[in-house]
Amino acid sequence: MSLSLVQSRALLGLEAAAVTVEVHLANGLPSFTLVGLADVEVKEARERVRSALQNSGLEFPSNKKITVNLAPADLPKDSGRFDLPIALGILAASGQIDASKLAGYEFAGELSLSGELRAVRGALAMSLALHASHVVTRLVLPPGSAEEAALVPDAQVYRARHLLDVVQHFLPQAVDAPAAEPASGWTRVSSAAMQIQEAYYPDMADVKGQLGAKRALEIAAAGGHSLLLTGPPGSGKSMLARRFAGLLPPMSTDEALQSAAIASLGGRFALAQWAQRPTCHPHHTASAVALVGGGSPPRPGEISLAHHGVLFLDEFPEFSRAALEALREPLETGRITISRAARRADFPAQFQLIAAMNPCPCGYLGSTQKTCRCTPDQVARYQAKLSGPLVDRIDLHVDVPAVASTELLQTPAGESSTDIRARCTAARARSVVRQGVANQALQGRALEQHLLLDEAAAKFLNVAATRLGWSARSTHRALKVARTIADLAGARSTQVTHVAEAMQYRRAMRAS
Repeated sequence: MSLSLVQSRALLGLEAAAVTVEVHLANGLPSFTLVGLADVEVKEARERVRSALQNSGLEFPSNKKITVNLAPADLPKDSGRFDLPIALGILAASGQIDASKLAGYEFAGELSLSGELRAVRGALAMSLALHASHVVTRLVLPPGSAEEAALVPDAQVYRARHLLDVVQHFLPQAVDAPAAEPASGWTRVSSAAMQIQEAYYPDMADVKGQLGAKRALEIAAAGGHSLLLTGPPGSGKSMLARRFAGLLPPMSTDEALQSAAIASLGGRFALAQWAQRPTCHPHHTASAVALVGGGSPPRPGEISLAHHGVLFLDEFPEFSRAALEALREPLETGRITISRAARRADFPAQFQLIAAMNPCPCGYLGSTQKTCRCTPDQVARYQAKLSGPLVDRIDLHVDVPAVASTELLQTPAGESSTDIRARCTAARARSVVRQGVANQALQGRALEQHLLLDEAAAKFLNVAATRLGWSARSTHRALKVARTIADLAGARSTQVTHVAEAMQYRRAMRAS
């Protein structure tokens, strides 16, 4: 047979579009042509495939005119994931393997020049997309990628270490010949057989003092709220933020799959990180595209890589204005849509924002240890780097004062993350049983229905919001925080004490 068809998948965002690798061998001037809107790394597959076949002892039809088409033609293809299906297509078209046996399988993998298979990014995203669309197929993937894809329930995944492992499985079978021995590198992979480590996070017990900040972190973890930490250098803002993920409730299987699929797209997933809430910590020089995603084809940014986890932005005002303003919509919707001239991709971005900043350029405004040397104009310009609409979308604003040396050295270890997480998990469970979502996700009528605000608390909030000049968003966010505080206390209704504490977390920034 001079024509063969091999199935594979291309990734566009979290979608896995089917790609048919069509290989045709014809008489004529020897050539190797690859068509189908292939990117540069896909076109380079010609040299990798040729060398891999020859170095594996297989025949490369160098006297033929080889045409490889990646269909559909209008779908962009990138990365080296099509090396393996192209090689198998050539072998099937030249009769070296049985083309009929390839039905029901899909292949992805990059080939080394020796024929070894190398991992490709997005294997878990591909397997999850197939599971979500109820496509039943058998995936053949390289080591590393196969273990990722096998994490999806009921996925049929086979791991192959070398091109010859795959070829041996699809050799033509003579009528009277005995069955071939199974290839040593060909293995069915299942999540039950994998060693998955328990999620590990730094312990909150390492933080001395800072009871107010710890309380705010507990509220944020229980209700899914965003948080802004303000304090002088060395007060422990970064230390607190890096321990925040350990306070969040354990990830469900669906959450772990979604988070890991996005990490797989970005090439960041490791099996040791399974079911561990991610903490993304981009440098303040990161661009808007690095934060929210972009490129062609679109790739996920830091906010999507932090899906179901934490996005920690240290030195918050030092980020570019464009990068910070790009966070406004995802903070509200939990999704980001990246539109380009040819393609559009939609990524989830349900992250919890933890931002840290100094109160002024020198960092010591209001400090009792050092004197601030900034002028009022300098303080105003520094704080004005954060727009009102962005700050308004952050639920909790907390001061983190410097810790005295005596307290730092003599205070015993604080409460562990395990104990705090137990309270947060119980409070989150109460909210989910009551309304189906965390308190931060309440909107419109659902907020009014499930808030259960006491009459006295409503009067207190109305007076305070009027005097402080709060926007409707500020008022609603304070009510969500108050509902979380009530859940932590085990109260059915939201009372005056809960509202009063919530109001303390929406104070205006300190001016000199």
